[in-house]
Amino acid sequence: MPEGDTLHRTAIGLAPHLVGRTVSAARVRAGGPQVGRIVGAAITSVEAIGKNLMIRFDNGLEIRTHMRMNGSWHRYRPGERWRRPPARARLVLEVPGAVAVCFDAPVIELFETRAEAIHPTIARLGPDLLAADWAPALADEAFRRLRDPARADATVSSALLDQRALAGIGNIWRNEALFHERVDPWARVADLDDDTLRRLIATAHRLLRASVDTAPGRSPMWVYRRAGRPCRRCGTLVRSAQQDPSIARTTYWCATCQGPDGPPG
Repeated sequence: MPEGDTLHRTAIGLAPHLVGRTVSAARVRAGGPQVGRIVGAAITSVEAIGKNLMIRFDNGLEIRTHMRMNGSWHRYRPGERWRRPPARARLVLEVPGAVAVCFDAPVIELFETRAEAIHPTIARLGPDLLAADWAPALADEAFRRLRDPARADATVSSALLDQRALAGIGNIWRNEALFHERVDPWARVADLDDDTLRRLIATAHRLLRASVDTAPGRSPMWVYRRAGRPCRRCGTLVRSAQQDPSIARTTYWCATCQGPDGPPG
């Protein structure tokens, strides 16, 4: 599943070709939203919020897409051959000089921008780790949400993936952040002290920000997808196991650096 850093890179890549240009054509797979309503409207912004890509228009509408596991946005020149089959296109936006195609995304919504504050998904998101205005106040809010009594018994791994606590982090960066801070992935949130939680938030923010600012694939992973290979810090073989069913993601960790030897039980 694309994480916040991927969506932010996508927004950065699309914005120069879309913002300020008028939609000349728009089409969506059968059963999708009525995108004809945005034809003739100018695009005012392309922004990532957590794992969501938001495209806003000057007629008061906006489109939200969520990639889930396989979705992606591509940008082409008019007439350029697409890199994926047209049948996989879920949404196509045409503006002068560019064609933006959203492939395979299961979530495509069109709604009024003024409704964003009460949107059932967007309004519930925690602080975006890649927000342009990231500041101590947002880090404090993320900490407050992680400390919510409802998350006390959750593993720290599942809590970090809860977009209602802090938005943008996914399986890659929660594994990497936990390794960097030497935190047991199966520790309960309630068992971690405040300083550890705050360090995890700061580290997740730093790793995501560095990923956006670095060419994709340039930053080596420390534990993610390195099961059976030596830990880059201590040489112990990196291990992997399925995390609790509520998140259905693989956890990677070093038993020496983070411990213990695996999930309880």
